[in-house]
Amino acid sequence: MHIPLYQIDAFADGPFTGNPAAVCPLDCWLPDDVMQAIAAENNLAETAFFVREGEAWRLRWFTPTIEVDLCGHATLASAYVVFGVLAPQQRRVVFRTEKAGDLTVSRDGELLVLDFPSRPPAPCTAPHGFAAALGQEPTSVLAARDYLAVYDDPGQVAALTPDFAALAKLDRAVIVTAPAPSKSVIGDEVDFVSRFFAPGLGLDEDPVTGSAHCTLIPYWAETLGKTRLDARQLSRRGGSLRCALRGDRVDIAGRAILFLTGTIDI
Repeated sequence: MHIPLYQIDAFADGPFTGNPAAVCPLDCWLPDDVMQAIAAENNLAETAFFVREGEAWRLRWFTPTIEVDLCGHATLASAYVVFGVLAPQQRRVVFRTEKAGDLTVSRDGELLVLDFPSRPPAPCTAPHGFAAALGQEPTSVLAARDYLAVYDDPGQVAALTPDFAALAKLDRAVIVTAPAPSKSVIGDEVDFVSRFFAPGLGLDEDPVTGSAHCTLIPYWAETLGKTRLDARQLSRRGGSLRCALRGDRVDIAGRAILFLTGTIDI
């Protein structure tokens, strides 16, 4: 069996930045254990598989260890493959998913724009050992699908050195974030910064996390009093996102850059 493979850097500022995702277009579904094994072999944050269904595509995402319910950067990467290879005449693609509903991606110049559900966070009590696992006490803690730890300054977010073994024991992943009113620390004029830790999903730190912005966008839109925001994820690779809040939906836009093409032989 020969399966096409594309590796795309999503939310990238240039080569070797952003979040790499593997994308495998399929004629029909493989067994779940085979897709999971391919994702483990690829050893990237996510491997996306999709199959055409009429005018849309059915999409699934796998980390090296589990299937997940929503992934932003691998959806952006999948759209890049549709627009660049499979259906270059299209300006908009619809991905059907099991748990996140229909997700659309549209072209906007060099950017690809994800239309994702908004997941506003609510205040919560931090689990025992939360601050110690992160390495510094946050100003506030909220939760939606993931915990959201808010700090006062982007320098605090950049300097965190978490205890990943301790974070892996939590019941969900952790987003850390801070406002970024100036470019003195990070070198970019953005509204907020973030990092994303998910050792329980097999990812100590994700380079750029589109799905985390389903929570970050409504939080910062309310906090800063604006619906259009620019964001930066402060991983080693780094990545940029242009964001907007639209009621119960969010727009998450970024660039995608092709790194490699190949074939999986199994």
